[in-house]
Amino acid sequence: MRGKTQRMDVKKQVNSEVIREQWTRTYNTSGKPDWSHLFPYYHEDILFQDSIQQVKGKAAFEEVCNRLAVRCRELHMNILSIAQTDHVIFMQWEMTMMFKKFPSSTLYGCTKLTLNEELLIIEQRDYYDLWGDIFDNIPRFGKIYRKFMRRKFG
Repeated sequence: MRGKTQRMDVKKQVNSEVIREQWTRTYNTSGKPDWSHLFPYYHEDILFQDSIQQVKGKAAFEEVCNRLAVRCRELHMNILSIAQTDHVIFMQWEMTMMFKKFPSSTLYGCTKLTLNEELLIIEQRDYYDLWGDIFDNIPRFGKIYRKFMRRKFG
């Protein structure tokens, strides 16, 4: 019965306001990012996908988060906007990653969170331009990359 009560508490909390507060708290502290307070909001069968990977299951998702924490000295996330309709939450963000050996990079993106009937996150899809945002931070190379992209694709 105790586990059921704990899950019901999470149900009451999963909404766009709590997501904004929890996600911002994850990144905006000095030192390593920590996602442990977010994991209770995820369903065991979470499907996570971004520009470089797709993983299924909470354990695999936690591994993705932990790998990113190891690579970065610090992360800062600013949620620019957030909206919720029924069981879907969209947020627009900018995330600055401070690496150990490389200059910091800011990524601009959006996340779509899909909630199941229990109001746990069952799907997370992150959208961002990984290479463009990273290359923009490299002197001269960013301009060459953008010129190439316009010539070939735009």
